Amino acid sequence: MRSNCREDAAQTRRRIAVEAARLIAEHGMRDFHAAKRKAAQRLGLAETAPLPRNAEIDEALREHQRLFQGHSQPAQLRLLREAAIEAMRFFARFEPRLVGAVLEGTADAVSAVCLHLFHDNFGEVIGFLDEHGIPFEQQDREFRFSAELREAFPVLLFSAAGTRVDVSVFPLDGLRRAPLDRNNERPMRRATLEVLLTLVD
Repeated sequence: MRSNCREDAAQTRRRIAVEAARLIAEHGMRDFHAAKRKAAQRLGLAETAPLPRNAEIDEALREHQRLFQGHSQPAQLRLLREAAIEAMRFFARFEPRLVGAVLEGTADAVSAVCLHLFHDNFGEVIGFLDEHGIPFEQQDREFRFSAELREAFPVLLFSAAGTRVDVSVFPLDGLRRAPLDRNNERPMRRATLEVLLTLVD
């Protein structure tokens, strides 16, 4: 009986993960938690239904892209990685690191190039954008570093040649401690320009 319950729960999580992956890939949803909640609702499941882990959604997303976006997604990913190269060269003085879907390989036409910058004077980053005449929107974003520790850092959003760029700014000591990845609860993977150039090549 317990085995059947576990199998039913696993099948339910799988159904939700597949539908959430479709919502992410086809409708541009980027919040995994919101996507799995909406997926469960669309499947007519109760609010108490077992939800998949973010890693399960990430796996389902990669599978969806292989099956339904096999030609378009790799081409779009390459364009975004090339845009990321230009952005990282532009921000070279701020120790840029690439993070997120463009690095992990799941980016698509609605994805942004996400960078982490590092400088102890946030005003210099603002001044740098102003100096180059780049209009931007400023927000704050909360990052998790452990189960108990959350910290908010400024985020700058702008577009360059039709590509959305999402820049989080950390102090210099942030180079030594990465926030937790939402998919696996491990320190977020961050890539230097040299690593990105290797991926593109």
